[in-house]
Amino acid sequence: MRFASLGSGSEGNALLVESGDSAAGSAFRVLIDCGFGLRETRRRLERLGCEPGDIGAILVTHEHSDHVGGVFRLARAHRIPVYLTSGTLRASPQAVGAEDLVKVIDSHEAFDLPGLRVEPFPVPHDASEPVQYVIDDGQSRLGVLTDIGHPTAHLPKVLSRLTALVLETNHDARMLSVCNYPPSLKRRISGLYGHLENSESAAILAGLDCSELRQVVAAHLSRQNNTPHLARCALASTLGWDADRIHVADQDDGLGWLEG
Repeated sequence: MRFASLGSGSEGNALLVESGDSAAGSAFRVLIDCGFGLRETRRRLERLGCEPGDIGAILVTHEHSDHVGGVFRLARAHRIPVYLTSGTLRASPQAVGAEDLVKVIDSHEAFDLPGLRVEPFPVPHDASEPVQYVIDDGQSRLGVLTDIGHPTAHLPKVLSRLTALVLETNHDARMLSVCNYPPSLKRRISGLYGHLENSESAAILAGLDCSELRQVVAAHLSRQNNTPHLARCALASTLGWDADRIHVADQDDGLGWLEG
């Protein structure tokens, strides 16, 4: 299994996961979220050597526009099934006209796609029934944890013994406190249903069994209230890794292919 980011941040998110052998034509590709328009999605996929028609399924985490804004246009254009919770579906008016492509999932129940086991799990965020995912191909386990307001007791069970983890490091507390955002937005970001601060992300990582972890990606960084250096250092110090071992998925360029 390998994975890559089309882009990560408040202006749009999408993560591409591939199982199987692309050279032999047996690969199956899953897109987790799509917050970009059709043209921009195509451009970013081409950068990774893929086309929209190569995608076999779209997994949705929640209904915020930076995650779902391009999902249903992409799905309708290329007849791609979309997997999401009933709460996310109710909160996504963009789904009108794509009902035949919708697959409603249980946030506590794993399901299978070709070559992949998909394990959704609920998270606290200011959305309607949001989830994140663990993707397992039998040899590698990729965990995705972004858009979560605070750590929960079930995370160590869900996310331990991963081989790769995409982990939100949205903001640095000091930078957020002095930025020019209105107080209401600062409260929303730092609140229990907002986004993870660097030290919170590090604390989550510290509570996991990381004995098989090979890849860590810092994701969903705020342009205004974080830096790649701060995010890398927070996660690397917890793992005892050099900071340059931590990858960063950024808004403009995403992140190239990594082996899961």
